Amino acid sequence: MNSAECIGGPGTVVEIDESKFGKRKYNKGHHVEGQWIFGGSERGSGKMFLVPVEKRDSATLVGIIKQWIKPGTLIMSDCWKAYDKLDKEGYEHLTVNHSVEFVDSTTGAHTNTIESTWRHAKRFMPHYNRRKTNYPGYLAHYMFLKWCKSNDVDPFEKFLEEVAKIIFDADVADLEVESESESSDDDFE
Repeated sequence: MNSAECIGGPGTVVEIDESKFGKRKYNKGHHVEGQWIFGGSERGSGKMFLVPVEKRDSATLVGIIKQWIKPGTLIMSDCWKAYDKLDKEGYEHLTVNHSVEFVDSTTGAHTNTIESTWRHAKRFMPHYNRRKTNYPGYLAHYMFLKWCKSNDVDPFEKFLEEVAKIIFDADVADLEVESESESSDDDFE
């Protein structure tokens, strides 16, 4: 499992959106204190990325899109102005105006998949003592379990497999360092 696997590609649809994870202060009003998360979900495969962001400006979001989504992908989003340049960045781009409709009647564009992802990810988060610094871990845990479910893999077995890779890679690196130092010691004898 590659933790930084890009999603999308020609002939693929990726829905993108941003959502604020947090709570309303005193459970009143609409203002939500919390962490902005930007994400993308590839239709049909269950592949996704979720990234905490401090800003939702074009430079930040387009930079993340270029990092996580392959060029040539058809991206569907809401009409957030930060996405206006996607056509110039090598992506096809369709939008849906949520203040008018949830599925664009002309193009069929919608963001229902990523909106569903937000609902499930927010339910997965701990309800108490959420810390901004822990959001990358919360999101990684959610994406790992989602990946295991969509690939019909036991999460515990997959976790052990990934740990074994890390330990094995570390042991191999240690052996390489040891053999290099032994060969350099032989040169001085």
